[in-house]
Order: sequence, then structure tokens, then C-alpha cells
Amino acid sequence: MFSRGHDVILDEPAFIHPTALLYGKVRIGKGASIFPYVVMRSEIHEIRIGARTNIQDFVMLHVGHSTPTVIGEDCSITHHVTLHGCEIGDRCLIGINSTIMDGAKIGANSIVAEHSLVRQGQEFPENSIIAGVPARLIKTRDCSAANLMNAQIYETIARGYAEGRDRIG
Repeated sequence: MFSRGHDVILDEPAFIHPTALLYGKVRIGKGASIFPYVVMRSEIHEIRIGARTNIQDFVMLHVGHSTPTVIGEDCSITHHVTLHGCEIGDRCLIGINSTIMDGAKIGANSIVAEHSLVRQGQEFPENSIIAGVPARLIKTRDCSAANLMNAQIYETIARGYAEGRDRIG
């Protein structure tokens, strides 16, 4: 069983790996999945994970000094990402090893490329493709279909894990 604080609310998630550590005011949405070695801490404010969103291996979620961490529905937060007091819109994909800092906002249907650094307070509109250190808008394109498909694949994988299957097919 994963380690869970008293203020964690689970709304029928698809899967939470036993190595996950969830502390403080955390809400996990319906069909969401939390993979190995995820850490969520919210001593102040809150962390909210939207329905069917997947939080992949070694992700670190924390709140900012004055900002919660809010992740929309049907998102993929990929391996080794750090989210710190930021907002992620629906149907976003946050690439491997990216960091998004306090007060930053990523609009719906967007992609943050791997290894990007979204600095404190940066805001990007819907349908953004974001990359770099520091991050900048590279292109505008509606990525909702591809991002939704990725989230659906991860929901299928998560439900398999919950049923004791670690392979698709």
C-alpha cells in the first residue's frame, strides 16, 4: 500500500503504485494514475490531479509559497518531471525531466518539451508547444487529440496494473 496522509482524497483513481508518497491536501481524480516513486507534498495550499491524468515514474509535485499545484484532466506528466506551485490545463503533455515553477500556467492542449524549464510566473496560452531553458513558445498547434490518446493509453496501462497485469495485450 502506498503512503498516504490524512488529507488525501481519492476519487476512484485507476491505479496508485505502492511506492507513491502522498502527503498534505491532495485530491486525485477519477481514473487518474500514480506510477512508481511519485512524491506529492502540500503542507500549505493543495495539489489537485484531474480525472484520467497520469503522473509517471519519479515525478515530484509540491506547492509554491503562495500557489497550489493544479493539473487538469487527461494530462500526461511524464518521467522525472517537477511541478512546483503551477497550473496545467486539460489535455497537456509535460515532457520528461521538465520543471514548471511557482505561478506558471500552461494552457490546455499544450506540450512542454523534455528538459524544459518554465520559470516562475511564465504563462502560455492554450495550444502551445513550449521548449527550452528558459522555456519559450515555439509554435501554436492544438495538441489535444494526441495528448488525449496518450492519456487514454496510460489509463489502460494503469487499469491493467490495478488488475495485476503488467503487459498490454
